[in-house]
Amino acid sequence: MSPGDAVVRRLCVRPGTVVSLVLKPRVDDKRWTAVGSSAPVFALVSGWRVDPDGTARASLRCAGTRAGAAEVTASAKAPDVAGAARTVFTLHVSVVPYTTQG
Repeated sequence: MSPGDAVVRRLCVRPGTVVSLVLKPRVDDKRWTAVGSSAPVFALVSGWRVDPDGTARASLRCAGTRAGAAEVTASAKAPDVAGAARTVFTLHVSVVPYTTQG
């Protein structure tokens, strides 16, 4: 990973899990702008908000019955700079069903 690259984390969950994503206020001049999922059928983002102190929050509802994976990305940008926000955090979510016996 190079300086400036997005922070990457991995999370493995069971179907139907709801994850609370809390992103601390940024220490640079950027602010959290959005969270998105590469595969909403496996990790659906809802309840996105940024608190007055700069903390960002969202809920991730994971697939109810199927196995799969999604990349959840959070972007940030300086509020007074034109252009697109940049991805600064990525969460790889893997949904893994319980094994069956028999």
